[in-house]
Amino acid sequence: MTSHTVIDELKRNQILELLEQGKRVDGRALDEVRDISIETNAIPKANGSARVRLGDTEVVCGVKIQPDRPFPDTGDKGLFICTAELLPLSHPTVETGPPGPEVIELARVVDRGIRESHMVDVSQLVIEKDKSVIGVFADNVVVDYDGNLFDACSYATTAALLSSKSPKWNWVNDAPALVEGEDTQVPITTIPVSVTMAKIGKHIIVDPNGDEWESMDARITITSDSDGNICALQKGGDDGFTQEEIVQCGEISVRVGAKIREKLKAAQQAGQ
Repeated sequence: MTSHTVIDELKRNQILELLEQGKRVDGRALDEVRDISIETNAIPKANGSARVRLGDTEVVCGVKIQPDRPFPDTGDKGLFICTAELLPLSHPTVETGPPGPEVIELARVVDRGIRESHMVDVSQLVIEKDKSVIGVFADNVVVDYDGNLFDACSYATTAALLSSKSPKWNWVNDAPALVEGEDTQVPITTIPVSVTMAKIGKHIIVDPNGDEWESMDARITITSDSDGNICALQKGGDDGFTQEEIVQCGEISVRVGAKIREKLKAAQQAGQ
């Protein structure tokens, strides 16, 4: 997904020519997101799950909730960990094996956006302080790739968490004991939404598709919470952003994020 050919350069030139006219290769406005489809409860045996289609990019996220050991410095808080994996069928360049730097960054950016928004109130995920807590693990699998995995995985993780129910454990005989037949909603405080923007030449576009992703000079992913507060930011690519461009991207992320948040809420209600 990172190799460049003569054809890639021709595509970039075409994309730049269209951007100079205020157009994009797929007909969208510069600040327009591709069609989003969100389906919750996509994995019946998971504690929570979602399937998200962002244009032709498709991601499935499953949530597993189980007792775990707390981190040594946060014995009074539960755990939230997000991972990502690309299936070989998702793109011709993807191969089996351990995750590469791009996939590791993908998981970390999605994890950070949700974690820094404090979406999951981990202070409520404690079975016995300093001994046992509840771990919430969100695993993303990319089924089809056509650009912008950051947002697709973030939306899938958020939708899966919104649909998740946690079993209940009590501390019995110095070990967590499952309470049969009881579960509760995962404690949710806000709905974070990430918006990824690409810089191609002097133009900034929202939700780059596969061709635009391969043509960009830089990218920035900004996550905001339900109150419109920016809680996480990640920049990538060889080029940079001016201060004015960063401010512009922040404003776009909050405005576009508010619309996507409504889609996440609608998917949550439909799945109940």
